[in-house]
Amino acid sequence: MKYSEYLCPTYTRPDILFVRGSGLRLYDSDGKSYLDFTSGLACNPLGYSHPVLISEIKEQLDFLIQTSNLYYTEAQLLLAKELSDISLKGRVFFCNSGAEANEAAFKLARVYGKGRYKILTAKGSFHGRTLATLSATGQEKIHKGFFPLVSGFNYIEFNSLEDAEKKIDKETIAIMVEPIQGERGIYPATEEYLKGLRKLCFKNDLLLIFDEVQTGIGRTGYIFAYQMYNVIPDIITLAKGLAGGFPIGAMVCKKGLGELLQAGMHASTFGGNPISTRAGLVVLSIIDDNFLKDVKEKAKYFKERLSEIPNKEIRQAGLMIGMDIECDAKKVVSQCLEKGLLINAPSNNCIRFLPPLTITKDEIDEGISILKDVIANFAF
Repeated sequence: MKYSEYLCPTYTRPDILFVRGSGLRLYDSDGKSYLDFTSGLACNPLGYSHPVLISEIKEQLDFLIQTSNLYYTEAQLLLAKELSDISLKGRVFFCNSGAEANEAAFKLARVYGKGRYKILTAKGSFHGRTLATLSATGQEKIHKGFFPLVSGFNYIEFNSLEDAEKKIDKETIAIMVEPIQGERGIYPATEEYLKGLRKLCFKNDLLLIFDEVQTGIGRTGYIFAYQMYNVIPDIITLAKGLAGGFPIGAMVCKKGLGELLQAGMHASTFGGNPISTRAGLVVLSIIDDNFLKDVKEKAKYFKERLSEIPNKEIRQAGLMIGMDIECDAKKVVSQCLEKGLLINAPSNNCIRFLPPLTITKDEIDEGISILKDVIANFAF
């Protein structure tokens, strides 16, 4: 079968069919092994086939798979409590993806606004591929082909408090930012910027929304990236790593805010299903303080090893790393793939690394060795 024959060509994919994964390794249909430094674009924090996760999911399959949200289910309630307890102490809405979590945040903001509806988002951001979330995304290349965009989103310069303050008007209800912009190559917000946004939101009765779809669940060495900055938002949105590879999304909001979404105002048929929420409970049980300490140590080692490779700049927050290089990043990605290393190029001169949080120093050494050999073949 020709792999692409029955699929919409929405992705640029190599002619490889993956059939199995274990730890940090994927195996294709020919049995070739690949070291994965992308972890499904940050969706697999525990790597592949983690034994505890597999065991718990198999057990859940014997009990309950899906009921819809017309009824309570145990794992959903337990995961909602856990997320609330470790973050904003409020309520949780479950869905299936980061885009859906952001859509829920938009709707909640509009309900809170009582007529105010505009949301400020940052240039360079990425918030999803639905029509509303791509409209919120501050990148022209994402907008191309989908005009007219959904109204109500105004773009501000990332890390510019002055621009944010200037763009607030009487119809503005929220500011949404990623603490670290991931899709364009790992660009962290400054502490001054996020603290300043918090003050602006308090001053103007705006909601501060942090899109933690990529940064959440241990990726930065903290359960949530906002903890790095000691800035508490009103809403956080989560997805990717929360369920260890199972589809999930979550909007978590502060006390007194989630109650505004009354029955019939929002819904998700598969959102918070027993399988994904059971997986989420497993992930959060494993990513404890000792695990996060280990992530920070491995992140430091990863950067040290990357520094041995000619580069223009390395940007990092835990195991979320971008490296600018002189040569064609997309060709580097292609040649690394041939040698059995999966990495990602968000732009023509940037390589992005999002390895499973379970990566070992030996695996870091192995991957960096492949990358060094590939880049050594390019002229600088």
